[in-house]
Amino acid sequence: MMRIHKTLIMKKIILLFTLLWCIHGLSAQEDQKSWRINGYIKDLQSVFLFNQSFPEFGQNGFQLVDTFLADNLIHNRINSWWYINEHFTFKADLRSRIFYGDLVRASADFGQMVGDANNDYFDLSVNLIDNPSYLVHSMLDRLYLQYVNNDWEIRLGRQRVNWGISTVWNPNDIFNAFDFTDFDYEERPGSDVLRIKRYTGFASSIEVVSRIFDTWDEAVIAGLWKFNKWNYDIQLLAGLVRRDLAFGIGWAGNLGEAGFKGEATYFRPMEEWFDDYEDTESSFAFTAGADYTFPNSIYLNVGYLYNSNGETDISSSRLFAFQLSAKNLYPYRHAVFTQVMYTFNPLLSGGLALIYSPVKVDALFLNPTLTYSIAQNWDLDFVGQITLNDEKRGYVSPVQALFLRIKWSF
Repeated sequence: MMRIHKTLIMKKIILLFTLLWCIHGLSAQEDQKSWRINGYIKDLQSVFLFNQSFPEFGQNGFQLVDTFLADNLIHNRINSWWYINEHFTFKADLRSRIFYGDLVRASADFGQMVGDANNDYFDLSVNLIDNPSYLVHSMLDRLYLQYVNNDWEIRLGRQRVNWGISTVWNPNDIFNAFDFTDFDYEERPGSDVLRIKRYTGFASSIEVVSRIFDTWDEAVIAGLWKFNKWNYDIQLLAGLVRRDLAFGIGWAGNLGEAGFKGEATYFRPMEEWFDDYEDTESSFAFTAGADYTFPNSIYLNVGYLYNSNGETDISSSRLFAFQLSAKNLYPYRHAVFTQVMYTFNPLLSGGLALIYSPVKVDALFLNPTLTYSIAQNWDLDFVGQITLNDEKRGYVSPVQALFLRIKWSF
């Protein structure tokens, strides 16, 4: 009964969002001061190629039946803001997706995995249709009330606590770490939290955030202090991250004409608080990077990650199957990142990102991209994700993924 009741509620929410979108479109010429709606619709075609010697895709419920899998995802997002008065704003964003193809058929519990992903304390998602061949899933990944008065800002509900500074990896992102390979989720995950922030001056603020929790095992409570010193934006954080004490630092500034950013977080297990805590090893994550745009519009971004929880002897295929957290942002202990991007003309741009890990298999990850603006509010993207290992017979690619995406924004 609870499941049926939840499904009916989500269907009503989806209908409400659809009606608001239609009303917003019909009244687009009028002055809508109290509320605003925007969003997009995307279609993502995916092809996955697997090397015959690749067995690891059988993890997490998947059963590999072929070396070639084709998949499709239709993705609709509706973002809404209700400006109640000069102090209060209500935010609600609905994310709806239709999955169908080989990946859905290859997993016995695909619907459950999608439903569990990106949820936090509250389950704000529902599988409207869960079929062995396709899945229709909706979730509210933003749902909060905001109060603003002079230098104070308070938010309660599901929101993005964006403490990350660096481009690729964010050890400071202790509330909602994200996977950079998930390029189709630009908004990134949110958390169910209470967030209190006070602006203390130019480029400076203090905020305290607490995740909603039942037991201390689930608690994430931390404070962040931001300030500007030596022409650098600097931040310091400290708090309890589940069963660890966390202390972090981040910075953003310039080295000459190049941008220079970095983050580091140290996690100390609190075994004296938790008698059954098995993970008694401290961990440390550090990343730093620089970026520069040349006069000919070539953009170069380089970076490095040290992850004390990373492995030194695993296949590059683990990039798609590892436990992501601020304590473990990449499968390997060391990673070097290089990205080059170029705008060919106002409508066409492209780039190539490469991540190398100096481990036993010399793991490589290649990420070519190409973006074309078809028309106003219409974009076409080509994305590749290729993993490589150095084996006895030379470099072998366990997994290759190719994506073609078309997006209409409204």
